[in-house]
Amino acid sequence: MQLTVCEPTAMSEAVVMEPPRGGGFLKSSCSAGHSADSLDDGTVDIANESSEEESTGEREEEIGAHDEVASSTKTTAVPAEQTSNTQAVSARRPNSLPVPAAGEPGLWTSQGDAEVKLRMGDSGLAAETPLTVNQMFTSAVERFGDFPALNWKEGEQQKSLNYKEYYQTCRTAAKSFLKLGLQRYHGVGILGFNSAEWFISDIAAILAGGFAVGIYTTNSPEACQYVAENCKANIIVVENHKQLQKILQVEDRLPHLKAIIQYKDALKEKRPNLYTWAEFMELGRDEPDAPIDAIISSQKPNQCCTLIYTSGTTGQPKGVMLSHDNITWTALSTSRHVRLTDATQAQELVVSYLPLSHVAAQMVDIWVTMKVGGATYFAQPDALKGSLVNTLKEVRPTAFMGVPRVWEKMQEKMKSVGAKSSTVRRKLAAWAKDVGLQTNLTKMNQSGAAGRTPLSYQLAKKLVFKKVRKALGLDRCTKCYTGAAPITKDTLEFFLSLDVPLYELYGMSESTGPHTVSVPEAFKLTSCGKEIPGCKTKLHNPDEEGNGEICFWGRHVFMGYLNMADKTEEALDAEGWLHSGDLGKHDKNGFLFITGRIKELIITAGGENIPPVPIEDAVKEAVPLISNAMLIGDKRKFLSMLLTIKCQVNAESGDPEDELTPEAVELCRKLGSNATRVSEIAGGRDRSIQAAIQEGINRVNEKASSNAQRIQKWIVLDRDFSLTGGELGPTMKLKRPVVVKMYKEQIENFYKELATPTTPDNPLPPK
Repeated sequence: MQLTVCEPTAMSEAVVMEPPRGGGFLKSSCSAGHSADSLDDGTVDIANESSEEESTGEREEEIGAHDEVASSTKTTAVPAEQTSNTQAVSARRPNSLPVPAAGEPGLWTSQGDAEVKLRMGDSGLAAETPLTVNQMFTSAVERFGDFPALNWKEGEQQKSLNYKEYYQTCRTAAKSFLKLGLQRYHGVGILGFNSAEWFISDIAAILAGGFAVGIYTTNSPEACQYVAENCKANIIVVENHKQLQKILQVEDRLPHLKAIIQYKDALKEKRPNLYTWAEFMELGRDEPDAPIDAIISSQKPNQCCTLIYTSGTTGQPKGVMLSHDNITWTALSTSRHVRLTDATQAQELVVSYLPLSHVAAQMVDIWVTMKVGGATYFAQPDALKGSLVNTLKEVRPTAFMGVPRVWEKMQEKMKSVGAKSSTVRRKLAAWAKDVGLQTNLTKMNQSGAAGRTPLSYQLAKKLVFKKVRKALGLDRCTKCYTGAAPITKDTLEFFLSLDVPLYELYGMSESTGPHTVSVPEAFKLTSCGKEIPGCKTKLHNPDEEGNGEICFWGRHVFMGYLNMADKTEEALDAEGWLHSGDLGKHDKNGFLFITGRIKELIITAGGENIPPVPIEDAVKEAVPLISNAMLIGDKRKFLSMLLTIKCQVNAESGDPEDELTPEAVELCRKLGSNATRVSEIAGGRDRSIQAAIQEGINRVNEKASSNAQRIQKWIVLDRDFSLTGGELGPTMKLKRPVVVKMYKEQIENFYKELATPTTPDNPLPPK
């Protein structure tokens, strides 16, 4: 078996690297001669990231295990030695990996200046010639040079760059970085909301031989310092004075930092080595081409160009090293899989608003769009506080990626508006949604095969569906995606009933974003679809029901964690498969379903393994008043639950407020309550609401597969979970360890050995 070592020039022949069939070992290049060194009121700063929550199925410090080797078929179920989930979690992988001969790259590395062997295939997309970022960009310029690439508003004025201008601007910025002292394999940190300057800084850092490093705008100064120091950032690009202050607070702890650039607003103070964007761009304007060309020509597809920082919830954030090939190949495979059209046929339009420090936003907004010559439009910084829909209406994108909370906010808003409509309009909408759901479910079960559409569907489309899409700005959007966190079946069915199928995608930072993506012709409700071309999946240690740890293989698998060889060895097994830490199974047609997360599994004192998400989703569906639900019960005698109520969110700060949402107020009225505030409900203050919640939980408990899976106690908290409060990450995923710590007192009260009679004042049932 031969592995590819990339040369700077395009390779005329691809060498095969198939998944091991047995006896093969992952080879590390660690010792290879390199020294270690919201919609409306929502405020997601999103896209599996905090960095904090990495992509869907983000890799935490997992244990994950490997024993049987995989066959080379697309999907491989590895026989389990034991069938319980507990065994799946505790199975061991080899903890010592052979080291290749000096100078020979292995499949992984933890060194920023090292190279890796690419997981080349012998045919199809897996065998495509590896490219650097510069090669992909120049190819786009040749094919789409005069097409608009980046579009944004300055006040009411529309600005744009075509592909030729975009590339030349990136080259100029790269020269400026070199003039400011950017060293090879050192970071350029980018801290700010999505903009043309963000994209240009990212690509310029790569062209100049550094690392592009997104930093979450919600990071504290200390979190910014950790990332900047970890990647040895020579330069940090900030959006405004607010973000600048974070860096100035910690600059004395950044020994590698040489310059700071602020790309929006006027500087409030002059400092040495602090530049406006205009000043920065002027630095490289007249610099010669030779130095930048020499660096570009020396770059190889199997070298690192981008760092994505993952969650720090269970330890320090990890720098996911992505190679040029990781990015360029994944952009190719994804664009083919979802059938994006080249600009020469019909230009794809996307709206950039999800945090670019997240791998999903980078892949969709920058790289996949570039691959097909698409146009990216930048939303306003308050996109997730209400302005996103306005941007969508203006741009009318052809493809749109939303995290679940974005879709949920749309759903809540539409329900709220619908509730105020006339009786006739409500009846018409109900009829259309019923027709839409049934027609789309039938189409889905026929795997997208063209069948006869009922006349009722055509009528519903004309009277309702087209108007809904237009109101959302999605009237020409043929590809609506959801990912980065779990989405409820209720939300999926709501949009499907309105003829807006949401295609789920699944992946992680360590797989350069997507691994599986649903498409119109291969779509199942609650499934994440099938692998993008050239990738493979195996389920490690499956139980009797076929649930195993999802493992990835392909050219999208990352190089390793920067300066963290131990964490890299935990993520990649001895055969080179990436262990996701997520549990999943395949149906008979090969669709992947996520069934849980190993680190989220609740193992009760009685030894029962319980995935919390399905129970939490069931409670939210049974009681629409509930905003967030978190199941408790690890090492406990029974299950309990923390609940929050849907409330307004402060548009400026993002903090949850005491006032209920209009939808929540309406639900309260239907339940016989006059509550308008969370404080009137929390802690059992409203008997009608308490009784309604208990009834909903009873319905969920009736469907429990065992007594151990029944919720015995619960409480409504005084405030909703939020990004600013720390309970949620940027993708609105629960940061469970944080919540457990924050609400320790309430949790401990569940398990005190005291009688807790069920009364209207105290809805907690006895143990």
